[in-house]
Amino acid sequence: MIHDFSADHIDDVTRVLDSEYKKIGDIYRFILYAENSEMKSVVEINMGVEHEGKQVNLVSVYAHNVFLQLHNCTGFVASDTLQQVTFFGKTGGQTTGLIIERNGSVNMYANVDDTLLSGDFTKLPPEIMMGSIALSLTESLDFEGFSFDE
Repeated sequence: MIHDFSADHIDDVTRVLDSEYKKIGDIYRFILYAENSEMKSVVEINMGVEHEGKQVNLVSVYAHNVFLQLHNCTGFVASDTLQQVTFFGKTGGQTTGLIIERNGSVNMYANVDDTLLSGDFTKLPPEIMMGSIALSLTESLDFEGFSFDE
């Protein structure tokens, strides 16, 4: 289920990442540890950074040898099955996604054309296919209440 980017849904992130957060002002900070490792990733979700009179959401990741930021985050998908949260922003027909896994792994796909998110993945070159599949769940399909039992 796609969630609006708001504090009302922070518990979904907490559940999927299996990590409590520390709240510092408008920032929610999660620390994720890889299994059997001392490596960690820190994820900061900043809701409501004001810039030129507009509120923007920002997700930052600090990990070994990498710093990533997703500006203008508009929503997220918290997947218990995949044990990951996909934060995304959509502008001008393109989607950028920052995927955080429970074990602290991080993936980012930037400026993926939205037409690639719902097409036939088997017709895409392998280099493009990965990002398209990973971000396809950011499409606006709403499966809330869906069941095969009907």
